[in-house]
Amino acid sequence: MAKRKGKSAEFQVVNRKARHDYHILDTIECGIVLVGSEVKSIRDGRISLGEGYAKTAENPLRLELFSVHIDEYSPASHRQHSPTRGRTLLAHKREIRKLHAQTERKGVTLIPLKLYFKNGWAKILLGIATGKSHHDKRQTLSKRDAQRDIQRAMSKRM
Repeated sequence: MAKRKGKSAEFQVVNRKARHDYHILDTIECGIVLVGSEVKSIRDGRISLGEGYAKTAENPLRLELFSVHIDEYSPASHRQHSPTRGRTLLAHKREIRKLHAQTERKGVTLIPLKLYFKNGWAKILLGIATGKSHHDKRQTLSKRDAQRDIQRAMSKRM
Protein backbone atom coordinates (compact mmCIF):
# COMPACT_ATOMS: atom_id res chain seq x y z
CA MET A 1 0.00 0.00 0.00
CA ALA A 2 1.59 3.24 -1.14
CA LYS A 3 0.71 6.36 0.78
CA ARG A 4 1.51 10.05 0.32
CA LYS A 5 0.60 12.66 2.91
CA GLY A 6 0.60 16.25 1.75
CA LYS A 7 3.19 18.05 -0.33
CA SER A 8 6.31 17.79 1.81
CA ALA A 9 5.60 14.47 3.53
CA GLU A 10 7.68 11.42 2.72
CA PHE A 11 6.47 8.52 0.59
CA GLN A 12 6.00 5.12 2.27
CA VAL A 13 4.90 1.57 1.50
CA VAL A 14 3.50 -0.44 4.43
CA ASN A 15 3.27 -4.21 4.87
CA ARG A 16 -0.18 -4.24 6.49
CA LYS A 17 -0.40 -8.02 6.80
CA ALA A 18 2.80 -8.31 8.85
CA ARG A 19 1.25 -7.27 12.16
CA HIS A 20 -1.65 -9.64 11.52
CA ASP A 21 0.58 -12.68 10.87
CA TYR A 22 3.44 -11.98 13.32
CA HIS A 23 4.21 -10.80 16.85
CA ILE A 24 6.70 -7.96 16.35
CA LEU A 25 9.35 -8.13 19.08
CA ASP A 26 11.57 -5.27 17.96
CA THR A 27 12.23 -3.06 14.92
CA ILE A 28 15.32 -1.73 13.19
CA GLU A 29 15.75 0.86 10.43
CA CYS A 30 18.15 -0.04 7.62
CA GLY A 31 19.24 1.52 4.38
CA ILE A 32 18.68 -0.42 1.16
CA VAL A 33 20.86 -0.64 -1.95
CA LEU A 34 18.74 0.00 -5.06
CA VAL A 35 19.37 0.69 -8.74
CA GLY A 36 17.83 3.73 -10.45
CA SER A 37 14.92 1.93 -12.10
CA GLU A 38 13.95 0.40 -8.73
CA VAL A 39 13.82 3.81 -7.09
CA LYS A 40 11.56 5.15 -9.85
CA SER A 41 9.28 2.12 -9.59
CA ILE A 42 9.03 2.44 -5.80
CA ARG A 43 8.15 6.13 -6.08
CA ASP A 44 5.35 5.06 -8.46
CA GLY A 45 4.10 2.70 -5.72
CA ARG A 46 4.74 -0.48 -7.70
CA ILE A 47 6.14 -2.60 -4.88
CA SER A 48 4.94 -5.49 -2.70
CA LEU A 49 6.47 -6.17 0.72
CA GLY A 50 4.04 -8.95 1.68
CA GLU A 51 6.17 -11.95 0.73
CA GLY A 52 9.50 -10.44 1.75
CA TYR A 53 11.94 -11.56 4.43
CA ALA A 54 15.51 -10.72 5.43
CA LYS A 55 18.44 -12.94 6.35
CA THR A 56 21.81 -12.38 7.95
CA ALA A 57 25.02 -14.12 6.93
CA GLU A 58 28.19 -14.44 8.98
CA ASN A 59 30.93 -14.87 6.36
CA PRO A 60 31.06 -12.13 5.20
CA LEU A 61 28.87 -10.32 7.70
CA ARG A 62 25.88 -8.96 5.73
CA LEU A 63 22.13 -8.44 5.77
CA GLU A 64 20.00 -9.18 2.69
CA LEU A 65 16.36 -8.73 1.70
CA PHE A 66 14.63 -11.41 -0.39
CA SER A 67 11.29 -11.87 -2.22
CA VAL A 68 10.28 -8.20 -2.21
CA HIS A 69 8.70 -7.58 -5.61
CA ILE A 70 9.54 -4.25 -7.25
CA ASP A 71 7.95 -3.99 -10.71
CA GLU A 72 10.09 -3.14 -13.71
CA TYR A 73 10.08 0.54 -14.66
CA SER A 74 8.95 0.55 -18.30
CA PRO A 75 10.64 3.84 -19.38
CA ALA A 76 14.02 2.34 -18.34
CA SER A 77 13.98 0.18 -21.55
CA HIS A 78 17.06 -2.08 -21.66
CA ARG A 79 18.40 -1.20 -18.19
CA GLN A 80 15.78 -3.18 -16.25
CA HIS A 81 16.27 -4.77 -12.86
CA SER A 82 15.12 -8.24 -11.83
CA PRO A 83 11.83 -7.75 -9.89
CA THR A 84 12.56 -10.17 -7.01
CA ARG A 85 16.36 -10.06 -6.80
CA GLY A 86 18.11 -10.13 -3.41
CA ARG A 87 18.91 -6.64 -2.16
CA THR A 88 21.66 -5.69 0.26
CA LEU A 89 20.57 -3.87 3.42
CA LEU A 90 22.82 -1.34 5.13
CA ALA A 91 23.30 -1.42 8.90
CA HIS A 92 26.14 -1.18 11.40
CA LYS A 93 28.13 -4.36 12.08
CA ARG A 94 27.03 -4.49 15.71
CA GLU A 95 23.36 -4.27 14.63
CA ILE A 96 23.83 -7.08 12.09
CA ARG A 97 25.54 -9.25 14.73
CA LYS A 98 22.66 -8.57 17.14
CA LEU A 99 20.10 -9.49 14.47
CA HIS A 100 22.04 -12.64 13.59
CA ALA A 101 22.07 -13.76 17.22
CA GLN A 102 18.33 -13.12 17.58
CA THR A 103 17.35 -14.92 14.37
CA GLU A 104 19.38 -18.01 15.32
CA ARG A 105 16.60 -18.86 17.78
CA LYS A 106 13.87 -21.13 16.46
CA GLY A 107 10.78 -19.37 15.10
CA VAL A 108 12.31 -15.88 14.87
CA THR A 109 12.51 -14.14 11.50
CA LEU A 110 13.12 -10.71 9.99
CA ILE A 111 10.27 -9.23 7.97
CA PRO A 112 9.94 -5.88 6.20
CA LEU A 113 7.30 -3.67 7.83
CA LYS A 114 7.68 -0.41 5.92
CA LEU A 115 9.73 1.06 3.08
CA TYR A 116 10.04 4.84 2.88
CA PHE A 117 12.29 7.68 1.77
CA LYS A 118 14.01 9.77 4.43
CA ASN A 119 15.94 12.82 3.25
CA GLY A 120 16.06 11.29 -0.23
CA TRP A 121 17.48 7.95 0.94
CA ALA A 122 15.49 4.70 0.77
CA LYS A 123 15.02 3.16 4.21
CA ILE A 124 13.34 -0.06 5.27
CA LEU A 125 11.92 -0.84 8.70
CA LEU A 126 12.58 -4.47 9.60
CA GLY A 127 10.70 -6.27 12.33
CA ILE A 128 12.14 -9.07 14.44
CA ALA A 129 9.11 -11.33 14.57
CA THR A 130 7.66 -14.65 15.63
CA GLY A 131 4.69 -16.19 13.84
CA LYS A 132 1.19 -16.02 15.31
CA SER A 133 -0.93 -19.11 15.70
CA HIS A 134 -4.48 -19.24 14.31
CA HIS A 135 -5.84 -18.66 17.82
CA ASP A 136 -3.71 -15.52 18.28
CA LYS A 137 -4.95 -14.09 14.98
CA ARG A 138 -8.59 -14.59 16.01
CA GLN A 139 -7.93 -13.03 19.40
CA THR A 140 -6.35 -9.97 17.76
CA LEU A 141 -9.36 -9.57 15.47
CA SER A 142 -11.82 -9.81 18.36
CA LYS A 143 -9.87 -7.18 20.36
CA ARG A 144 -9.87 -4.84 17.38
CA ASP A 145 -13.63 -5.31 16.87
CA ALA A 146 -14.25 -4.58 20.55
CA GLN A 147 -12.17 -1.38 20.31
CA ARG A 148 -14.19 -0.28 17.26
CA ASP A 149 -17.46 -0.87 19.13
CA ILE A 150 -16.19 1.20 22.06
CA GLN A 151 -15.13 4.03 19.73
CA ARG A 152 -18.53 3.99 17.99
CA ALA A 153 -20.35 4.13 21.32
CA MET A 154 -18.18 7.03 22.49
CA SER A 155 -18.69 9.00 19.27
CA LYS A 156 -22.50 8.57 19.44
CA ARG A 157 -22.50 9.73 23.04
CA MET A 158 -20.93 13.11 22.21
